[in-house]
Amino acid sequence: MSDRQKFLWILGFFLVFYYLPAESGRIAGSVVESLAMMHEYAREHVLLCLVPAFFIAGAISVFVSQQAVMKYLGAEAKKVVAYSVAAVSGTILAVCSCTVLPLFAGIYKRGAGLGPAVAFLYSGPAINALAIILTARVLGAELGIARAVGAVLFSVVVGVLMAFFFRNTEESRQKGFAQLPEEEGRPLWKTSLHMAGMVTFLVFANWAAPKVPESFWASVYAVKWHVAGAALAVTVLASAFWFKAEERQEWFSSTWGYALQVMPLLFGGVLVAGFLLGRPGHEALIPSAWVSALVGGNSLFANFFAALSGAFMYFATLTEVPILQGLLGAGMGKGPALALLLAGPALSLPNMLVIRSVIGTKMTAAYVSIVVVLSTIAGWFFGVLSA
Repeated sequence: MSDRQKFLWILGFFLVFYYLPAESGRIAGSVVESLAMMHEYAREHVLLCLVPAFFIAGAISVFVSQQAVMKYLGAEAKKVVAYSVAAVSGTILAVCSCTVLPLFAGIYKRGAGLGPAVAFLYSGPAINALAIILTARVLGAELGIARAVGAVLFSVVVGVLMAFFFRNTEESRQKGFAQLPEEEGRPLWKTSLHMAGMVTFLVFANWAAPKVPESFWASVYAVKWHVAGAALAVTVLASAFWFKAEERQEWFSSTWGYALQVMPLLFGGVLVAGFLLGRPGHEALIPSAWVSALVGGNSLFANFFAALSGAFMYFATLTEVPILQGLLGAGMGKGPALALLLAGPALSLPNMLVIRSVIGTKMTAAYVSIVVVLSTIAGWFFGVLSA
């Protein structure tokens, strides 16, 4: 950052706080909401979501063969295989827009093509089977099916478009991976079992309590800690018996590096998002009534505004459903509701800040724009069919 840029940042902060109406009740409420959102984020998403994700990302960087990533997700991999693996991997994880970030960074830096890596980035938070089922039960089967179909298609389309738009840059990046020497590692099944233990722990430790007490999901929830504990035991034992001390040290160093890269941006983004938009059901700087008034009907603007608003809001896993339930009750159209469902869970302000640190400003802007535009079109089309 140049001295001129530093000065502009300092000047911007000075002007904001100089003219800030600190005595305003809404400003005070927004500060409270910012801190409350950070409090909830720290308690609900850091220890069981982000920390395991950092360890998985570190393990990808250290233990997963460069050739394996290139084989299934690299530029030379068959497109059908690469995008299928990316979409399925994200679906299995079913994480939020922030937890997926270190995993995305791990496979991208390991040699995954931009397209498949972005497909994985979108699919993780967007194609969540439990969230889609909850959408159908609470908001109606029509909206649930539309969300499922749209999210699956988007994961591939967004990845393909990103790969096309940045094909020259990607070609140069992939040449660097192609020149890397062959790696000699341990048997694939050992690495796979070690990774599976961490992924299983991440999934089951964060398994939310279902709203229906007697269901398949309730049965899974009842044994979540047994499964998570067994998965953690597998990971610890595999680490102790199959990896050398030097390898474990490299793994921890890589994990720490991802944490240092991601955490400050995430925390800053959560604070800003809380100050501007607040938590579900709570007012912050931007009144929720404004949002409700702007997303009624099925105009292109209403769908675009819903998609754009959703892109900057932070949704913890499954929270988008009760938020949409309230907005639909306040007059939100079905088209804008779908637009928000397709853009919101996959994007957030904290999410964008971290993505930018991995792939740069231009690619991040393109990714966000593609998701918002596609969500707008899908929402408008769905609104027309539902009329």
